Amino acid sequence: MKKLLILLTALSSFFMVANAQTAMQISGLDCYDNPMDMFADLDAGKAVIIHFYMPDCGSCPPPATKIQTMANNIMETYPGMIKGYAFPFQNSTTCSYSSSWVEDNDLPFYTPMDSGALPVAYYGGFGMPTVVLLGGLDHRVMFSTLSFVNSDTTEMADSILALFGGTTSVLNELNLITDLKLMPNPANNAFDISANLLENGPIVVELVDLTGKIVFINEHAFVSAGKFAETIDTNKLPNGIYMVQLTAGEAILIKQVVIAH
Repeated sequence: MKKLLILLTALSSFFMVANAQTAMQISGLDCYDNPMDMFADLDAGKAVIIHFYMPDCGSCPPPATKIQTMANNIMETYPGMIKGYAFPFQNSTTCSYSSSWVEDNDLPFYTPMDSGALPVAYYGGFGMPTVVLLGGLDHRVMFSTLSFVNSDTTEMADSILALFGGTTSVLNELNLITDLKLMPNPANNAFDISANLLENGPIVVELVDLTGKIVFINEHAFVSAGKFAETIDTNKLPNGIYMVQLTAGEAILIKQVVIAH
């Protein structure tokens, strides 16, 4: 790793940690050649959000935007107290690409980084996207997910505000979609999507492979509030891991599905 020094606290940390409880130290230079030290951020009382993304992943920027909005809202009361880092999920993505990913997606909250393979494994593997929230002088993991859903921003906000001693649930999150379920999962020839839509309006259903390619999309111009259901035929899709993304207004739900014929 050219830019980063990653320190692990135990030999077992070289392997995947399904439920890491403490942060991994990462220090060195970010992709703008500025010095960074993750433990120094935490020791200064800051919350740290790490967003692991896949290049050309269409499902990765929208959650990053929502998290950025949440963090900026909190920092109106606690200026400069939340730090964001954007890591590619592997080591082959260059700093040039990582910087462009942040800038092209209008994500100035995030500091672009390279060499994300070891950290993403430490925090439990890669989903689209993987999001980790760290905080406290004990460098604890306060939140992590491999399958971001819209309500995660509220959970993260509550954890951050509790860390700062503030009142929780101050954000006006409008979760238009809840209770996303995929059955069966793993899927063979097809799987059913179900969710709860809280208001009338359009909804977009997408199935995205791990290269970021949209392999299925259905745009519903109008859906009545209540139970939403759809079946996706998977007969012609290769085996593998895919992400189901439901979008309604600003609300986004993402969940992983495995296709195994």
